Amino acid sequence: MASLPHPVAHFLVPSLTPKTPSSIKLPFLPKSSNSQFLGAQICVRISPTSVPSSSSFKITISSKVNKGQAPPAFTLKDQDGRNVSLSKFKGKPVVVYFYPADETPGCTKQACAFRDSYEKFKKAGAEVVGISGDDSSSHKAFAKKYRLPFTLLSDEGNKVRKEWGVPADLFGTLPGRQTYVLDKNGIVQLIYNNQFQPEKHIDETLKLLQSL
Repeated sequence: MASLPHPVAHFLVPSLTPKTPSSIKLPFLPKSSNSQFLGAQICVRISPTSVPSSSSFKITISSKVNKGQAPPAFTLKDQDGRNVSLSKFKGKPVVVYFYPADETPGCTKQACAFRDSYEKFKKAGAEVVGISGDDSSSHKAFAKKYRLPFTLLSDEGNKVRKEWGVPADLFGTLPGRQTYVLDKNGIVQLIYNNQFQPEKHIDETLKLLQSL
């Protein structure tokens, strides 16, 4: 009598043409975890690579910082090439604003608006920190040209932007413009996103700082 095919074999062959990646949301991490993503919403996206193997999957992890959370720590270079850590600002409020790029019209308007209101931020006891993917030399020239009195940090490769979950605009083609206000304990109290009205970021952050 002829033998039948092994019934389990069909379950061992992965699909060769999955159309969409899987997405698994992990709303929290264990309290004992030492991960810098503690307290952030984690999204694990699993997508197949070009090799049709059951173990050939590419996993990317991104997080989204929410109000009431402590964001992931970072250490980046400022416009003078010095390392600056987020922890440096603990004990005072800090405004962290992510912007697309130096010297673009909207980003220049936003930076100059922060500059023009800088005394108000100082009066509120707050620091201002701008972050983009430009390198330190670009930041230095940008800060000098427009007399920016605050820190600009270089997030080359957009690692911190991704860890904080800053959304992109125009179908992912334009880095997002998003501002966070952290209180003196390093907890996010405001998240404001407005790509096309850059000056509004200053109004919203000052309003929040004056209520802290």
